[in-house]
Amino acid sequence: MDTFWDDVDRHLVRYGGTFTREIIDSASGSFLFTEDGRRILDFTSGQMSAILGHSHPRIVSTVRRQIANLDHLFSGMLSRPVVDLARRLAATLPPSLSKVQLLTTGAESNEAALRMAKLVTGKHEVVSFARSWHGMTAAAAAATYSAGRKGYGPATPGNFAIPAPSGDWQTQLDLAFDLIDAQSVGSLAACIVEPILSSGGILEPPVGYFAALSAKCRERGMLLILDEAQTGLCRTGTWYAFERDGVVPDILTLSKTLGAGLPLAAVITSAEIEEEAHARNYLFFTTHVSDPLVAAVGNAVLDVLEEERLDEQAAKLGAFLRNGLNDIAARHPLVSDVRGRGLLVGVEIADESLSAPITRKCLELGLHMNIVQIPGMGGVFRIAPPLTATEEELALGLSILDEAIGAVG
Repeated sequence: MDTFWDDVDRHLVRYGGTFTREIIDSASGSFLFTEDGRRILDFTSGQMSAILGHSHPRIVSTVRRQIANLDHLFSGMLSRPVVDLARRLAATLPPSLSKVQLLTTGAESNEAALRMAKLVTGKHEVVSFARSWHGMTAAAAAATYSAGRKGYGPATPGNFAIPAPSGDWQTQLDLAFDLIDAQSVGSLAACIVEPILSSGGILEPPVGYFAALSAKCRERGMLLILDEAQTGLCRTGTWYAFERDGVVPDILTLSKTLGAGLPLAAVITSAEIEEEAHARNYLFFTTHVSDPLVAAVGNAVLDVLEEERLDEQAAKLGAFLRNGLNDIAARHPLVSDVRGRGLLVGVEIADESLSAPITRKCLELGLHMNIVQIPGMGGVFRIAPPLTATEEELALGLSILDEAIGAVG
């Protein structure tokens, strides 16, 4: 008798939500395959990371080749894949963003970025959005407000939340910083924000907002950190989401999409900030800093993105997806909004009590969806299929979602 779920209950720590009651045996492209032979369309790219789909041939061949040659090194040693990836990432960005540190996760890259900002400015206070998610390590968790703040004792001192923009956002932003100024002890170091708030319900600040936010930071001597864990590397239809807004961050963090499902993250900043950080003895290294194995994967990811022009593909597929979702919304009053950019789209369900049943029905019909439960907002499906998905696969997902909403609503 198979004891899999008994072993789950007996031995696994529950780390957030509930486990999906499927035993995943393999994955390929846009699909997951269960042990009992079910095929499930993956509309979340794993953990919003597998932008090239699962088991992409270029990633598989790169891992096989690299792990047989050079996988891991002492933190002070360097290899060609690491330096190649740093150079190539810098080439995709504005000239001021030229210095790269390679780490493993989004929380780790945000932790390093905040540590660097505090050291360089000589200050410690941090501003972020009230619906933010930046990670679960100390400084990243202190800048995270969408979940996980209750019950763990004091957060890192000096963290402040501002509202995610809505309505008259300029007045809202002015008031938010009036309140920040009133509470600050005169030590504002950084503002860390996502270009599109994902865990916050796929909220996209309007054009002009980030330019105004950047000005608020400059006025106070703060560094602007943009967390593009989910929006970076072509998902929104451009290489980076901040390109739409005509702003350049002081520090950029990448993760999730950079490794296409493998643990790889980056902190990218200017030569001037890096020089000042180094002069002040910047210290941030981990067991897997500058690992050659995942750096080689990052180079393979860039190869595929460039060769297949997946920024353009994401824009095209995003328009197809958005049209299909708008059609669903027009026929189902339960859908109150469709929003997002490229292949990062949110579908808001007006009745929060129906969000989970729709998710379960989707899974039953062969579609994996992720729902963000937001008090007072109902629920928001986060849809982020691989950039390598086909229109036929997106159409299948739309059909299943349409059926699920109709069956539950």
